[in-house]
Order: sequence, then structure tokens, then C-alpha cells
Amino acid sequence: MKFNDYTYERPDYDLYKKDFMHLVEQLKDAKSLDDLKETVDEISALSASLETMGTLASIRYSINTKDDFYEQEDQYWNEYGPLYQELSITYYKAIMNSPYLDEVKEAYPRTFIQNMQFELDSFDSSVIELLQKENQLSSDYQKLIASAEIEFDGKTLTLSQFGPYLQSTDRTIRKEASDAQLSFFEKNEENLDSMYDELVNVRDQIAKKLGYKDFVELGYVRMKRFDYDRKMVEVYRNQVLDYVVPVTKKLAKRQADRIGIKEMKHYDETLQFLDGNPTPQGDPDYIIENGRKMYHELSDQTAEFIDFLFDKDLVDLLSKEGKASGGYCTYIPDYQSPFIFANFNGTSGDIDVLTHEAGHAFQVYQSRWIKQPEIVFPTFETCEIHSMSMEFFTYPWMELFFKEQTEKYKFDHLSSAIRFLPYGVLVDHFQHEVYENPEWSPAERKACWRRLEKQYLPERDYSESDFLDKGTYWFRQGHIFTSPFYYIDYTLAQVCALQFWKRAIVDQDDKAWGDYMTICEAGGTKSFLETVEAANLRSPFEEGSLERVIETIDEALEAVDDTKL
Repeated sequence: MKFNDYTYERPDYDLYKKDFMHLVEQLKDAKSLDDLKETVDEISALSASLETMGTLASIRYSINTKDDFYEQEDQYWNEYGPLYQELSITYYKAIMNSPYLDEVKEAYPRTFIQNMQFELDSFDSSVIELLQKENQLSSDYQKLIASAEIEFDGKTLTLSQFGPYLQSTDRTIRKEASDAQLSFFEKNEENLDSMYDELVNVRDQIAKKLGYKDFVELGYVRMKRFDYDRKMVEVYRNQVLDYVVPVTKKLAKRQADRIGIKEMKHYDETLQFLDGNPTPQGDPDYIIENGRKMYHELSDQTAEFIDFLFDKDLVDLLSKEGKASGGYCTYIPDYQSPFIFANFNGTSGDIDVLTHEAGHAFQVYQSRWIKQPEIVFPTFETCEIHSMSMEFFTYPWMELFFKEQTEKYKFDHLSSAIRFLPYGVLVDHFQHEVYENPEWSPAERKACWRRLEKQYLPERDYSESDFLDKGTYWFRQGHIFTSPFYYIDYTLAQVCALQFWKRAIVDQDDKAWGDYMTICEAGGTKSFLETVEAANLRSPFEEGSLERVIETIDEALEAVDDTKL
């Protein structure tokens, strides 16, 4: 059965509620641990079927936001999602109040119970209307971004389709493309300000109704941060400032020298090489064909996985009109199917998608043995270890895609991994400031972004863009609108993935892949720090944990004569 044959049917809420609550009562009446476990399996299966429908609707709407049917379904899930969540809460409460709770804790992974507790801590029936509003505002942002149709170069382009123009070797084209893309955000500035203002206020109201000091506290609970807090994140942020920013400043200087520009402007940042950035040496069919070859050679497990994915059409890769921006991997439980969504645009990012999103998909494929849908995927920062590490484990096959540009790609990819860290931390720091000051005006938020931007990205020069100079770059960062506090997860995972890079590529450690397989199979049965330990990596929260790996990367990049790439 292929993806297009997967059946979507809107659930009947009243019927689902009746079946679900019957099982909850059955769980409460359990006469033994075995009875309780049997009911948990039944509830997990029912929940997985519900999740299947919600995920299918979400995927198909993101593939075409102009599809009237799936737009209606998206609105249905925005409205009913919190109501279904309310039912799950009754289940979690029943578990927590069960006389068999101690035995349950022994019988199931610790994260299963922690997940329940955090769900209980982040929900109450009194906030359902606010959650519905939050969902709709997030969808409104996604739809607005997807609606972009910008005239450029005699074509009508989406935001994603600007990629090649922004990387043009012609500086005039880069500037014009940047200005054209920015014109969309400038035209919608008031709308975006208003949308985010509403989101901040709604989230602040939810947090305070639930008894939290601010949305930061609630945000950490929502993100299931089982074993770290905002103070530990602050230690990590300071390490990025101490060890990473000096290296990124040096890389920016090398980039300016490489492309022959004395004063780099914001629109120059995307061009890494004077003769152009590395690009895939073939069309999407060529990329998919070689992607299959790569995963067949990497391991038996990845060979089986990639055949499953491609043979069932569980990928949607090409950018097209009406398609939502960005890329993601999700999971369709009833079909035990990962799904990859992307927007190929002819840049090296197309290969990064094939490795990054496939890393997510491979993890969940290996975790299909887990019956409880809550913990098939781990928490987000752990998920990103799988995806970002896969980018490095596939380095030996990059010649398939880049041919004579392979070394250029590797230099660009590794230096990009480092350059990303300060930006990712900036996104997170900004959100801390915003939600600690929910009364701020849009202008105050922009001023905050620009202040932090100068701290984390001191090389950025917006002197030719008043719009960006007032602090609006974050408008394009969808996570800020739709997934608050997600973004730092990428950077925490990147630090872990870079350790895998050192082990697998530099040290040629035979055990690195085995450790990676271990954490993929574990899925969500381990917390972030437990996963880091299981993978034999160092925690990003340890003082000095960044120093050694950043030093190794700096040395590796220094050893490359990038002027010859």
C-alpha cells in the first residue's frame, strides 16, 4: 500500500469519547497489573488510530494549503485537538491514581510515566478555548507563509524557491532576491506583529491559568524537558558565546576573503564560494536514486528502511505552489510509516534534507516496536541527535551527489554546523526574553531581537536594510510562531552530532555507528541526558563540554585551504 492509498476519515468525537472513556473506566477497575497492562495496550491502539488520522490530515494539508477539504480538516483538528487532549488527560490521571502505580513504573519505561505527568502539568479543561486559539493562530502563520507569491526573474516564486537566487555568484542578483523576499515580510509586517502579539498573550494566559509564573516555565514542561532546566540552558548559552562565537567570527572573515568582499552585507552571507556554493550534480530523480544507493551501502538496517520509504511514496520533496514551507518528518502509527516532507530547491540543502529528515525517519522506523504512541519519538532535542548525526554518518557517500564539489560541500556543511549554533541559541534566548516580558510591544520585541543578534551574530551587517536593522529577521523563523522553545533543541543535538562526527570521521571509531543504532532503537524510552549517556557522548550542559569538540572542528577547518575549493 502506498501513501496515497492510506485512508483518512475524520473521527467522530462523540463515538471516540465513548470508546475511550469505556476503556478508562476499565483501567480504573483493573483487578491486577496484567488487566491494567492489557487495557493500556487497548488505549494505546485507539490513541494511535486517532493520531494516524490527525497526522494524515496534517501532511496532506501541508502538501497543498489550497486544498479546501484538508483546510477544513486542519480547522477541525485545531478545534478538536484540545478536546481529544482532554480525554488523554483522564487516562493519565487514571494511571497516576491507580493502586498499581508502583508496578506500572516498573513495567514501563520511565519516560512513559514522566510524559503523562508533564501532560497533566500542562493541561486543564479551563484552557481549552485558549489552546484552540493558539492552534488556529499557528495555522494562520503557516498559511500566510505558504501564500507568498513573489514576482522575480519573470517567475512567480514561493519563499522556498528563492534559494538558488540568494546563493547567486552575482551580487546584484543576491541583493535583489533578498529585497524581493523581504518585501513579502515587510508588506505583512503588521499582520505578523499582530499574530505574534496574540500568540504571546494567549500563551501567557494559558501559563498563568495553569499556575505557572510565565510561559517559559510551561514551555519547558510542554517540551518534556525531563532532566534539565533554564539555568542549565543558560550555562550552555554562555559556552556558545565563549567557545563558538570566536570561531564563527573567524569563519565569517574567511568567507569574506573567499568571495572577495571587504564589507559583507546580510545578502552576502548565503554565498560561501566565489564560483558558487556546492550544488547537487543531478535532478531530484538522480538524488533519490543515489540516496537509495547510499543507504543500501551504509547498513542492512538503512537499506531496508530506505526501500520501505521510497517504495511506499512516503516522501514529498519538490517545492510547489500552495505547499507549506520548510521540511519535517512525522510518523503514521497505524501504517507504521515515517513520512518525509521537504521543499527541494536545487541547493545543497536538498541533500541535507535527504540525510537530516531521513535520520528522524530511520529512528522512528527502528522504534516501531514501542506500543505506546507517546514515546515512539523521543523528546525533540533527542530526535535532532538522530537527524543531525545522520548528516555526518553519510559523509563518505557525498561524492555520489556532489562529485568534484564534494570537499567544498564538506567544508561548507561542517562550517555551517558551527555557524548555526549561535543563531539557534539566539532564537531560544529571544523567546525567553519575550515570554518573561509578555507585555512588550512589537517594537520592544524587535529591539530585543536586534540586541541579542549583535551579541550572537556580531558579523551581521544590515546597513543596507532598515527593515532588518530594526529587528525583523525572526519573522521567517516558523518555530518562534508555531513551536515555542523548540529551536535550541537543534543546537543541543548539533553539539552531540558533532561528537559523532569526531568519533566516526576523525577518530574512525568503529563503535560510533553501534552507539547511534542503540539510541535509534531506544526511541522515546530514554530522556535526553539518558540518550546522551547511552550514546557515549558528553552532555552539552557540562562546563567545558563544547571546548574540546569546537577546538577539533576549528583545527579541521583551519587545515583546509578553502581558497582552492
